[in-house]
Amino acid sequence: MCGIVGIHGQAPSPDLGRRMRDRLDHRGPDGDGELALEHAWLGHTRLAIVDLGGGAQPLRTPEGELWMVGNGEVYNHKRLRLELLPDAEPLTDSDNEIPLHLIGEHGPSSLRHLRGMYAFCAARADGTGDDFIAARDPVGIKPLFWARRDGLTVFASELKAFDGDWQRDVELFPPGHYWTPSGGLRRFHHVVPPRLRREWDPPAEPGEPVPDGLRAAVRGHLVAAVEREMMSDVPVGVFLSGGLDSSLIAAIAANHARAAGETLHSFAVGTEASPDLIAARAVAEHLGTEHHERVYDPAELRAALPEVIRSIESYDPSLVRSALPNHLLAELAARTVKVVLTGEGADELFAGYEYVRAIDEGGELHTELVRTISELHSLNLQRCDRVTMAHGLEARVPFLDLDMVAFALALPPEWKLPQDGGMEKRLLREAFTGWLPDEILWRAKAQFGDGSGAREALDPRGPDATDELHRVIEPDEPGAPRSEEEARYIAIYREHYPDASPERTMSLFATA
Repeated sequence: MCGIVGIHGQAPSPDLGRRMRDRLDHRGPDGDGELALEHAWLGHTRLAIVDLGGGAQPLRTPEGELWMVGNGEVYNHKRLRLELLPDAEPLTDSDNEIPLHLIGEHGPSSLRHLRGMYAFCAARADGTGDDFIAARDPVGIKPLFWARRDGLTVFASELKAFDGDWQRDVELFPPGHYWTPSGGLRRFHHVVPPRLRREWDPPAEPGEPVPDGLRAAVRGHLVAAVEREMMSDVPVGVFLSGGLDSSLIAAIAANHARAAGETLHSFAVGTEASPDLIAARAVAEHLGTEHHERVYDPAELRAALPEVIRSIESYDPSLVRSALPNHLLAELAARTVKVVLTGEGADELFAGYEYVRAIDEGGELHTELVRTISELHSLNLQRCDRVTMAHGLEARVPFLDLDMVAFALALPPEWKLPQDGGMEKRLLREAFTGWLPDEILWRAKAQFGDGSGAREALDPRGPDATDELHRVIEPDEPGAPRSEEEARYIAIYREHYPDASPERTMSLFATA
């Protein structure tokens, strides 16, 4: 996991590139690198996860004709080396070197073979042909922004990397696309395949038992996704809220670690006696993890508010509420591990949100799930990436493994419809019967900000509320807040990003 900067154009300024890279040093505390060419500049800050000794960037092909800086992980890099690059001569064991060789030997369309989370910029040293390429993974797990001005096209991992006035021109680079100077933007992979093969029929009657084969398939795909994402040369831990999604990830990861003779580290956060903290303790004890907790009080959470809004680059109330406890959780985990697994994406794949209970038709539910998955990159995944990388911690999301996404969306959506007031995500719960205590497996869903006690801590009427939390924006201004809570967050956002107006930011993420 890293921070990247790429600049394309005539005589790009190294000073501009270095200023941008230096604002991303939190993403890569283990080192940095750069490459200056007549038509491109590449910059990198490194969080060393794979090939600790040899994976410094920029990476290059053996003859130095193609260079690349990358952020993220390619989980199937070993298989691709054997199947698609048998004649390549990688200079490192870094998984990030595989996209470099794929582009060089098979062209950018070969990026469809990658399985992982990534964003990268690559440049040809001689400046011939399509001399630059930028790309982002199909789900948008890893961030990438870009802006174009005065003959330059500039890319970076976070909005804050851009010089102040550049922020007015910043756009979100679309997931599943690559860009070249001559070809512009082109899609190389759909997060949702156009045609999905279905192996199971929808239930004939509401409440019909889930077929054993379907349960086994759900379980098998998630186990495979988690095991793929345990790939690392450093210890991997898990964020454990005590809810269904993170508990399932923890159960699978704990089994994998145990088979390797290791003990999984789990991390939980909340106010004293908060539901999430209590449930996480029960799961950790059941799984035998080495468990770590961060107990906070309301004042501590509110004190972190300005830094969290700066980190997540958003003032959306739901993101801020969930980001605050996650910020403290990431700070805790980063003291012990460099990589954590999270449960992001399960609700979007298996209809876990309360509002979808109002949907009673399979096709309508499928359409809604596809929409929510397609928007994750500018919502929950944005929050997940920023709060972890603010502490030099890599977060991985097994539910959003491409094969897992394709499998889950190929399931008849009728199996995901809650029946007669029953529990949501029945399919997922039944698939893992026996893996967790029933009180956890069938625990009612709670938003992380609620289960961890964050909502109460942010109550503006609370006894510890301060005047700073009550700053408001006039209601007739562009981008006027939708609530008093959002007004407070916008005011803080403006302090950190005065050149990225709230209305511009709202448009940036809403239309991505």
